[in-house]
Amino acid sequence: MSFFLSHILFVFLLFTSNVQQALSQEMVMEEKELLGLFEVMEALLDEPDFSQTHPQPCTDTTWPGIECEVSIDDNDTQQIFHVTKIHIGPDISPCKPSAYLSQSLLKLTFLKTLSLFNCFVTSHVTLPKTLFGPFSSLEHLALQSNTKLHGEIPSSLGFVPNLRVLSLSQNSLYGSIPKQIGGLAFLEQLDLSYNNFIGQIPNEIGELKSLTILDLSWNKFEGNLPNSIGQLQLLQKMDLSSNKLSGKLPQELGNLKRLVLLDLSHNIFSGPIPENLQSLKLLEYLIIDDNPIKAMIPHFISNLWNLKSLSFSGCGLVGSIPNSLSSLKNLSALSLDNNSLIGIVPKNLALLPNLDQLNISHNELNGVLQFPNEFIEKLGERLDVKGNNELCVGDDKTNKNLSLYLEIQSCVGLRAVNDKSYDEDPAGIKPSWIKSNMSSSSTYLDLQDILFALVLCFFFCFLNLCL
Repeated sequence: MSFFLSHILFVFLLFTSNVQQALSQEMVMEEKELLGLFEVMEALLDEPDFSQTHPQPCTDTTWPGIECEVSIDDNDTQQIFHVTKIHIGPDISPCKPSAYLSQSLLKLTFLKTLSLFNCFVTSHVTLPKTLFGPFSSLEHLALQSNTKLHGEIPSSLGFVPNLRVLSLSQNSLYGSIPKQIGGLAFLEQLDLSYNNFIGQIPNEIGELKSLTILDLSWNKFEGNLPNSIGQLQLLQKMDLSSNKLSGKLPQELGNLKRLVLLDLSHNIFSGPIPENLQSLKLLEYLIIDDNPIKAMIPHFISNLWNLKSLSFSGCGLVGSIPNSLSSLKNLSALSLDNNSLIGIVPKNLALLPNLDQLNISHNELNGVLQFPNEFIEKLGERLDVKGNNELCVGDDKTNKNLSLYLEIQSCVGLRAVNDKSYDEDPAGIKPSWIKSNMSSSSTYLDLQDILFALVLCFFFCFLNLCL
């Protein structure tokens, strides 16, 4: 019995050995593509013996940043490996100081993903115009955090037919966005942030109908936002912050009904905010800091029920804080600081269940701050109300230092200044219409006295003349 089992085991091992040998003979890599891979890797890595240490990079001597796929040759007789992904970065292996992009990338005709992070940081490198074109199989191109990657985006990049992700963030690229970028019909993510790009955002950006993420932040783009931006109806994130974009926001922004994040901060956009934005029912983050909006807070904001963060810092806002903001039950952060807002602070803001940060500092708000102590204690330093000269808070027995903590005046302290009015007005601040009526009535009495004296003087003078 044992002889029979050992015989079966011997036959099985012989069979599997022959299968593995057959597979190793059949599954090969084309010589041209293999040599191209070696040349690309040696141009990037500080491993001059890469071809010797990894002679079969898709099978026996793999490298963690390389992925391959198997296909059948034209004669359907042999399985062939093709390199489909190259990733190099601090998480895998650093590039050498003299790293560059080799023209041998053109030999990797099946390459779908090329991602190089923190690779070109010592010697200047530009994007070769000849690396991209209609024959490229690239779907994902990510060249990020390469401080010495200079030059312009080659127009040939707009002809890569299957490109889905184009991320060129945190480099030193410059120039304008080529109009040919509108040819990337399948592009889903475009990230050009943290570069030195200039010029206007081209109208052709509206041709990227598959786009879900658009990040052009921290560049030097200028001019108006093109109306064609409204054609990107699959867009979920749009970050245009920290540029020099100007003019009025286009009504077409209201067409982006899948938008979750809209960041337009640190530009030169003027108001008012278009009412079409009330269509953005999925919006969670609306950030418009440091733009000369110079308008009132639009009332439709209260209809954006999914808002988690609303920021209008330094926008020259006027008018009052609308009570309707208390309907934003998902709101966790509200920033309205450094504006010209007037009136009282709606006490219902303290009823927002998720509010964890509130900044209304440096405005012209007045009256009594009627937030309960529990709300003030919960937010702590994340509640900022200072810089409102006519706003006060009532210190009580439980917290006598509340005014010092919030850095605004105490309503109790105002009693010594205006004791008579304190009983009528706990804040010690009279509405402007009361002051106006008091001054106008006193003026009216003064005029009566003057007229009466003039009449008496005229009467006595007339008697003297007659006598």
